[in-house]
Amino acid sequence: KVYVTPKLWYLRINVLEAQDVVTGGFVGDKVRQHVEVFAKVQVGGMMLRTKPCAMRNPTSLAWNEELVFVVAEPFEDPAVLIVEARAHPGKDEIVGRAVLPLTIFEKRLERGAVHSQWFSLEPFGHPLRRPEATFAGRVHLRACLEGAYHVMDEPTMYVSDTRPTARQLWRPPVGVLEVGVLGAQGLTPMKTADGRGTTDAYCVAKYGQKWVRTRTVVDSCSPRWNEQYTWEVYDPCTVLTLAMFDNCHLGKANAAAGNAVLRDQVMGKVRIRLSTLEMDKVYTNAHHLVVLHPSGVRKNGELCLAVRLTSVSLASVMCLYGKPLLPKMHYVQPFAIPQLDALRRQAMSIVAARLSRAEPPLRREVVEYMLDAGSHLWSMRRSKANFFRVTALLSGAASTARWLVDVCHWRNPVTTVLVHLLFVTLMCFPELILPTMFLYMALAGLWNYRRRPRRPASMDARLSCAEATHLDEIDEELDTFPTSKPNDVVRLRYDRLRSVAGRIQTVVGDVATQGERVRSLLAWRDPRATALFTALCLVAAVTLYVTPLRVVALVAGLYALRHPRFRSRMPSAAGNFFKRLPSRADTML
Repeated sequence: KVYVTPKLWYLRINVLEAQDVVTGGFVGDKVRQHVEVFAKVQVGGMMLRTKPCAMRNPTSLAWNEELVFVVAEPFEDPAVLIVEARAHPGKDEIVGRAVLPLTIFEKRLERGAVHSQWFSLEPFGHPLRRPEATFAGRVHLRACLEGAYHVMDEPTMYVSDTRPTARQLWRPPVGVLEVGVLGAQGLTPMKTADGRGTTDAYCVAKYGQKWVRTRTVVDSCSPRWNEQYTWEVYDPCTVLTLAMFDNCHLGKANAAAGNAVLRDQVMGKVRIRLSTLEMDKVYTNAHHLVVLHPSGVRKNGELCLAVRLTSVSLASVMCLYGKPLLPKMHYVQPFAIPQLDALRRQAMSIVAARLSRAEPPLRREVVEYMLDAGSHLWSMRRSKANFFRVTALLSGAASTARWLVDVCHWRNPVTTVLVHLLFVTLMCFPELILPTMFLYMALAGLWNYRRRPRRPASMDARLSCAEATHLDEIDEELDTFPTSKPNDVVRLRYDRLRSVAGRIQTVVGDVATQGERVRSLLAWRDPRATALFTALCLVAAVTLYVTPLRVVALVAGLYALRHPRFRSRMPSAAGNFFKRLPSRADTML
């Protein structure tokens, strides 16, 4: 079965003003009480509202706020604009509303002016108006359907499509992706039937707007599908996502559940970044299926795939590396990060609702797992994994720093002498510095070519910190939002989060302290330290003016590489001076 993601648009509605709106806060033309009026716009299951506008006169209101929604073709739900007045806390009355079909809004394909329109408000539930009244004011809107954006329905790091909504703006494809779902082996039984374990497995793949689902192989731990699918590739720096599920809606399992809500069980996921594949090469590999379970990490077997990426033109593929990943409007008129996250969750909900109505349905839990619906939620395990990733990233710099310390302390005299010779040579011929750096990086790239990956990467349980994670942390990650756990468990997890956040708070405070000490060098918070630093700057300016820069760099380098006999175990004067500078931590509560 092949599914297609509905065509998604960003609906941008700018609520400008309203006129001739009469609320209970006015008697004639006089203000009886302070009234706050705000506008709400609802599209489908999403509702956004403007900030309250204090009503000072009965004829005009101004908001000038922008609200953005995600809508899908065909446009089933209209945009409903409601103007409400709040005279007392907790008591809102509807002044009027307007039902706006989405087809009346223009489709914008580039950044340009959008014509504003006036819409009449219909009285709705207003107790002060006569039953025959048909006019409750009018509202001024500037609205359009944005076709030059790509509507995100998956996380940016796993994006499989970057094309804008409007088909006129698409670039021609640069390649073809062929995927053969061969089968699986060593699957774990996911349920029990007739006293024995069984699995009814099927596979789902997503790339771009096209989803595919294999047939379900009933009662088999080594299913064979041998199904092949193809996709057009518009950007190689995208990700193909595949996942395997156990079908819980078949036969006896469905009958035994009765009225209970059945959900297909997750068996594992595979991601393949297309840019890591060589062109015109067939990769036939078995990928490990690993999934988090309340009892710990579960290894559910292997998924056998055959993948090949074919390019139409290698030159066009290489040119894409210098172009922006997303359409131009994302950079010309960008959304804020929190707004983009909310729009992604809204788009994911729309896609899940539409695909669940297909036949056979692609159920909501399947779509949410494929689109990483919970990637924005807190996870202790994921936080540890990201911390260790940063640590591994900085380990190279730390190793280099340790090597330099060893060189400066003459741990290996031969290496230190060679570094002295190289340093003096570069200082005498500074025009060789940049060519030497780039030559070293080129040689390193050529040297690492023989150790390049030979197969697409699989899910790494060790990198994800899944193997050594406590069961309570996994249970916290799999919990619903908002939580469904008892109060004692929530209190325990809250205290644990406070302890972790306390350590993070301390590190952030230390970083802020060092930065404020740098700022205080010239801020005269410590008048003696600032006077001393200012005098040293004047002396350094005169010295550097009369001394060639090459000589200064040579002297500084030789001083840093001096023999341990000329070193002291005590901290340097510059370090002592910096640690004595004041910071704003003194004035914090």
